[in-house]
Amino acid sequence: MRIAISGKGGAGKTTLSAGLARYFADQGRRVFAIDADPDANLAPALGATDEQVAACTPLSQLDDLIEERTGSRPGTGGMFRINPDVADVPESCGVLVNGVTVLRMGTVERGGAGCMCSESVFLQAFVRNLLLERDDVVVLDMEAGVEHLGRGTARGVDAFVVVVEPASRSLQTAALVRSLAADLGVQRVVAVANKITSAEDEAYVRDALGETPIIAVIPDSPGIREADRRGESPYDLDATFRAAVADAAAALERLSTVTTPEREDR
Repeated sequence: MRIAISGKGGAGKTTLSAGLARYFADQGRRVFAIDADPDANLAPALGATDEQVAACTPLSQLDDLIEERTGSRPGTGGMFRINPDVADVPESCGVLVNGVTVLRMGTVERGGAGCMCSESVFLQAFVRNLLLERDDVVVLDMEAGVEHLGRGTARGVDAFVVVVEPASRSLQTAALVRSLAADLGVQRVVAVANKITSAEDEAYVRDALGETPIIAVIPDSPGIREADRRGESPYDLDATFRAAVADAAAALERLSTVTTPEREDR
């Protein structure tokens, strides 16, 4: 199963990403959680210690490894391999946190975002390997966009999950994410409603999302806020949150069992 999770900053996408990763790991699955948001907070949300967080070096900053695999040191320009071998990177560069292997993508700062450089090629190959060449559970915690997904790799995503809260700007971001995902040919875009305090909140979100199905509702929870203050995982502290994550996971399991033309092409 491969899940890409996006949404407006502060909507709760990292909290959901960590919760799903922990849930699938508890089910005995091998799980890779990929922090593809420049504002990296996935490792702490998984319950990582300070030492584990420090060990999560962004892949984009591994200059020696990038040079080894592409033939070009970042920032130097010149010729480089456009299809580097990255098959061992998830295991060799990941940090194991509560049964989940977590990796940080980092950003390509030299040459501009999205540049055709050795760092960019390395990261693209890494994502392609995870989504198209493995049978593990992969949870991509993304920013409010699809910067790390190309048309070729997007076909490996079983579902694109948009996390929304009952606020107009969050729902506007959800519409943008749906549009970007559709441009890449992602057929399954679903939503998780977060920070819901009442039936009115839920009705407002459902009406705004239209035909986009909501696979889980996460109530506004003081337990989640307390976990954040304590620097711990809400998955460990909040039973209501765990139940909502289980609902989302069950829905995603059902989605992933339905074969699509993109899956048949693989």
